[in-house]
Amino acid sequence: MSKLPESHRFVDLSDYGRPIAKFIANSLKTSSTTPVHVTIWFIISGIFAIICILNNYMWAAAFFLIWKSILDAADGELSRVKNTPSYTGRYLDSVADIILNLLFLLTIGYVSDTPILYIILAFIGIQLQGTLYNYYYVILRNRFDGDTTSRVFEYEKPIAFPGEQQKHVDILFALFNVFYRYFDKAIYLMDKKAENSRWFPKWFMTAVSTMGLGSQLLIMSVLLVLNLEAYIVPFFIAYSFFIFVFIGIRRGFAR
Repeated sequence: MSKLPESHRFVDLSDYGRPIAKFIANSLKTSSTTPVHVTIWFIISGIFAIICILNNYMWAAAFFLIWKSILDAADGELSRVKNTPSYTGRYLDSVADIILNLLFLLTIGYVSDTPILYIILAFIGIQLQGTLYNYYYVILRNRFDGDTTSRVFEYEKPIAFPGEQQKHVDILFALFNVFYRYFDKAIYLMDKKAENSRWFPKWFMTAVSTMGLGSQLLIMSVLLVLNLEAYIVPFFIAYSFFIFVFIGIRRGFAR
């Protein structure tokens, strides 16, 4: 099952790994491998990327960043093809993503001798960028009967699905809220009316998808192989300006 019905799908520039992710998921459909196992694989891939950056193996680092992005899509695909929705997997995926994002930027900042303040600003920037993209995307998914495991606002503990333990869901949900609550609130305060808006044309969502995690990892990878690692942190700080641009466009055209 796709995250959106066919009539509402858009070109998602952050989702370039989806074809390979679907192949992986279909290959594992009848195996004992679970989506959580695949999430653990992408965590390991992210760690390998960090090790490669520290040792100046930038092409290898780029490979593991892209592979992490592909596996990040594959865990959800495997959940769909096996029809095993899971809040454990949903929150583990998100918690792993934000921790790895911070570690990626800290590592890149370390090898490029970037001041910690800039690294923190870049981290806040990429999280707000990703949150804006997810905010709009989840609104669409919930509205058009797509994948509803994610919610626009996730402030109440969900009831575990069959096959998963409630205590695992509770722990991961608590961590999810610690890491994401304020980013979610910030984006919501900037565009409160988005949830009730019907103005999300495909070209707009494609543009916003440049702020998705897959796009962010691809940009990091390209700059690493070009030996432009010193520009990664400044780029994400500067690109945060487009958060206001996209919100302004949505609010302006939705009137």
